[in-house]
Amino acid sequence: MSGQSHISVKNLNIWYGKQHALQNINLDIPNKKLTAIIGPSGCGKTTLLKSFNRLLDLQDGFKISGKVLVDGEDIYDPKVEVTHLRKKMGLLSQRPCVLPMSIYENVAYGPRLHGIKDKRVLDEIVERYLQEASLWSEVKDRLHQPASRLSIGQQQRLCLARGLAVEPEVILGDEPTSALDPISAERIEQRFMELKGKYTMVIVTHLLRQAKRLADYIVFIYLGQVIEHGPARELFEKPKDSRTKAYVEGSFIEGYANQYVI
Repeated sequence: MSGQSHISVKNLNIWYGKQHALQNINLDIPNKKLTAIIGPSGCGKTTLLKSFNRLLDLQDGFKISGKVLVDGEDIYDPKVEVTHLRKKMGLLSQRPCVLPMSIYENVAYGPRLHGIKDKRVLDEIVERYLQEASLWSEVKDRLHQPASRLSIGQQQRLCLARGLAVEPEVILGDEPTSALDPISAERIEQRFMELKGKYTMVIVTHLLRQAKRLADYIVFIYLGQVIEHGPARELFEKPKDSRTKAYVEGSFIEGYANQYVI
């Protein structure tokens, strides 16, 4: 399986009204590797990420053509059951979004939703995934306190545990450390390094240093187009496109301020 792709994008185009946000995207996301999507602000990184689990469906004026295949299934086929799809995808947002309930119930929420009722089993799941998120030792004596009392860094790790608890195949991250202090960000990065052999991971990041530290594979987007993609070391050391080279060297000055696409 490691040489295959969980996610394949075929001739993907996305519009918000008249705005052509993503243009003719063709891409395979490597399985059980960490892929970083990089590029200037507003050029389509988050739109591409959210197309992988249909979080764009309710956007005003949203329209799509082409295919996004997850395990060979076209997720935009009208017959696809969206809840089943999203069970495969864990998502970390820019800012942690804890549920208004206890630490325990945040982690148990997904498994309960998918039919697990046995308290002993739920206890094991909560402990296991808080351990996976490197949070168990910090919260094991206050599991029934509100999750909102945790620090923002702890909340982000709790969101990671909550996502892992439904046993996804893919973990998506939309600038998952951008709201965190350096120590909390480092802890999230450490977890990503340890988890990426178990899961297919895709993150959007505006931090090139972070992409270099974490990524096995890089996708560079500019103005809604994939300019270049490939193994991280290869792309950073020997980019094929002059725009990629300028961006990774920090000399990217071409104007794009009036052409944002999300």
